[in-house]
Amino acid sequence: MKIAFIGLGNMGAPMARNLAAAGHKVTGFDTAAPAPEGVTMAPSAADAAAGAEVVFTMLPNGQILRTVADELVPAMAAGAVLCDCSTVDVQSAREVAAQAEAAGLGALDAPVSGGVGGAAAGTLTFMVGGSDAAFVTVRPLFEIMGQKAVHCGGPGAGQAAKICNNMILGVTMIATCEAFALADKLGLDRQKMFDVVSTSSGYSWSMNAYCPAPGVGPQSPADNGYKPGFAAELMLKDLRLSQQAAEGADADTPMGRLAADLYARFVEEEGGRGRDFSAMLPRFEGRGRS
Repeated sequence: MKIAFIGLGNMGAPMARNLAAAGHKVTGFDTAAPAPEGVTMAPSAADAAAGAEVVFTMLPNGQILRTVADELVPAMAAGAVLCDCSTVDVQSAREVAAQAEAAGLGALDAPVSGGVGGAAAGTLTFMVGGSDAAFVTVRPLFEIMGQKAVHCGGPGAGQAAKICNNMILGVTMIATCEAFALADKLGLDRQKMFDVVSTSSGYSWSMNAYCPAPGVGPQSPADNGYKPGFAAELMLKDLRLSQQAAEGADADTPMGRLAADLYARFVEEEGGRGRDFSAMLPRFEGRGRS
C-alpha cells in the first residue's frame, strides 16, 4: 500500500518505520525530524500525501491538525483515507472528519495507547472513530503498528475513548503514588506493598504494569530515573482535554478535575516537566499533609 505519514517525532517515526519494514511504500514529512529507516521524505505534507491510499498524521494538538488538514485534504486522491493518530479535542477530530468526507475522502480519528515503547515494538492500542469502510481499509495497517484496534463509533469516538481512558490513568497513577508514599511513612516495605496490592482489589495498570516505585514490579521509567515513557506534560494535556470535553458535555468529573490541577502544579511549578508522569511518587514522598 502507498502510505504517507505526517509527523515523525517520538511516536510517528517508529510507527512509520514499522509500516515500511512490513513492505509498504511510506513517504513522510516533518518540519524537523529526520527520516526513519525505510521512509522516503517529501518536501511538504501535500507532496507526501499525493497519490497515497492512506495518510497518517501524528501531531501535537487540534489547531495544528486543522492547519495540516487544510493542506492535506486538497492534495489527497478521492477515496483515500485520512487517519489522524494524534490526541486532540473531540471537536477538532469531528471537524477534520467532516472536511475530509466533504472532499470524498475517508476519515478516522485513531489516537493510541502504549507510549514510545509500544510504538517501537508495534504493540499500540488504537481507539478508532469513523466510518466502517475507512476502518476496514486501515485495519491491516493498525495490525502492523499495534496489537489491538477498537472501532469505537463515528467521528470523534476514538478521541472520546482516549480522553476517558487517560483520565482514569491520571487518577489511578496519583492514587498509586499517594499509597506508596503513605506506605513508606507507615513503615511498610515497598515490595510487600506491591505483592499485596498487585494481587488484591487495589490492582491497576499503574501498579501492575507501570509501577512508580523503583525496583518494584516490572521495569518502568521509575527504574530509569523517571526518564519519560509518557511525560507528565503529556498527561496534563490529556487531562485538560478531558475537562474541556466534560465542560462541553455537562459531565461532573471531580476526580479528573483534581488530577488535572495536581499535574498542572507538578509540571508548571514543581519541576515535573520532562519527567515521567509516574514521578508523582517522589513528589508525594517529599510532602507532608497540608
